[in-house]
This record gives sequence, structure tokens and C-alpha cells, in this order.
Amino acid sequence: MNFLKKAACAAAVVMSLAGGANAATVMNNWVFNPTGGGFATGQQINEYLDVNGNAFIELTSTGGNSFSFREHAVFNIGQADSNGNFFPISYPGGNISLMFEAFGTGTLGESFSFSGGTVRMYQNPTAGQYGTTAGIYGANLGNLIAEFDVMSGGGGTVDANGSPISNGRVTVLARADAGDLAEGYFFRENGQDLAMEGVMAFAFTNANTVGNPTPTLVSELACEYAGFTGAGCDGTTYANAPGQYILIGNNGQIKLAEVPEPGTLALFGVAMLGAGVVTRRRAAKV
Repeated sequence: MNFLKKAACAAAVVMSLAGGANAATVMNNWVFNPTGGGFATGQQINEYLDVNGNAFIELTSTGGNSFSFREHAVFNIGQADSNGNFFPISYPGGNISLMFEAFGTGTLGESFSFSGGTVRMYQNPTAGQYGTTAGIYGANLGNLIAEFDVMSGGGGTVDANGSPISNGRVTVLARADAGDLAEGYFFRENGQDLAMEGVMAFAFTNANTVGNPTPTLVSELACEYAGFTGAGCDGTTYANAPGQYILIGNNGQIKLAEVPEPGTLALFGVAMLGAGVVTRRRAAKV
């Protein structure tokens, strides 16, 4: 079997494990209660939670075209399945947000992948604080309701400066063990609380450069959260510096899934790598 055929098979495995016709891992029709009020008053999630937010990425050359990076991001979760049933309306005060920090490596003009990190989800009883100077951009306030460890893999495609390709898909794979989800928020369709189990999370977002970020976003995300001390944090005006640091906007989805068997999980990682190869090869032929 030649390399392209192997990569295509790997991509097929991705579809099977992460939402294809024969998927056995991705959860559908699970229940989320943004206020922690339990299964009976929760909202059925057909497939995913909608996320939108911003990320600050810092790159460091590691020789040749290779680089390492650190990413800090804040996200708001307002609804599920893009159904317009916004959480603060359906569940007053149920504002949900995410804090994301991760690190990884990549190759200029090719791809990047994550090596590790943390995703923390908060339920804030006080509405209207996301996007403000409260806490860190209002994203880390209220109750910590979930914590996931970012797994090796995922990632996306980057340009010659190491910036995610415009509107390019970025994938994050993460895992929460039993006890990492707060009780009363996440449930199986049959009412079983997922706080007692380990679960996977798959985040898929589209990345786009933010050319004119607000001073609040720069101050909160880059200066405070990422600890950046350069432009925008030292009294000068912020501007992206491709190849060094950049602010991007993201919107996408978060899906939950069963934790695969160890062997299957390893295969999934290989499959994700293969899918990235297929994407790059196709892009090169266009």
C-alpha cells in the first residue's frame, strides 16, 4: 500500500472514530444544564456546543522551518447545535465560558500539532461579564464545571509565517477523567451524570487573524493571561507580528465522546496525523 493510500485509510479511521457513519464514540442527544440544576431541567444536545472567542499565539523558532508555540485563548459558549436557544435566555445567568492554554510544535508552511495543555470550563451566575475586564476577559469567573487535559495531536495547517491558514480548521483533542466534570451539568441521554465517568472532547474551530483587536482584548488575553510584555502591553500600540505572535478569532464546535480503549486511542492519533497529510497533499495540488 503506498503512502497516499495509507493516509487515506487513516482519514477514514478519523471519520469512523470522530463522527462517521459507524461512529461508536461521539455522544449524541446528551444533556447539558448550564446552571448545574440537574438532568430534568437540562437541554438536550443533539451533537455539539457552539464556541466562539479569541486566541493569542506566540511562536519560537527551533531551527530551519520548525517552531514551537504557546497558545492562550478565551471562549464563550452561548448555545448548542446552532439552534438559537441561547443559554442566558433559556437559563438566566447561565453564561458558559472556556479558558484554554496549550503548547505544541509545527513546521512553517505546513502544519502544527498540540503537545499538551488544559481546557477549563466555567459557569458564571452573573450575566454580561464575558468580554470585560472582570477576571480575565470575564472568561474565568463563577464555578469551574469541567477541566480537560489537552492530548497530543490535533492541530491544523499554517502559512509560511506559522499563522493558522485563514478560515482553516483547528482541532483540539482533550480528555477529562472521572471527577473532572462537576455534578449536575453533563448527563447521558438516560440521565446518568457524566461527572462519574471519563469523557473525551473534540473541539473543531475555524481560525482567522484579528487585525484590529480592541485594547481590552489585548490587555486581558495577551498581557494578563499569556503574560506577554511586548507591543500592546508595554505602552505601545499592539500589532500582530507574523512569525512571532498573533491574535486570531475562532468559532466552532465542541463534541463529547466516549473514552476509547488505549489501543484505539493510539490509532486515533495516527489517523489524525494521516488526515492532516491528506489535507496538505490535496492543497498542494490545487
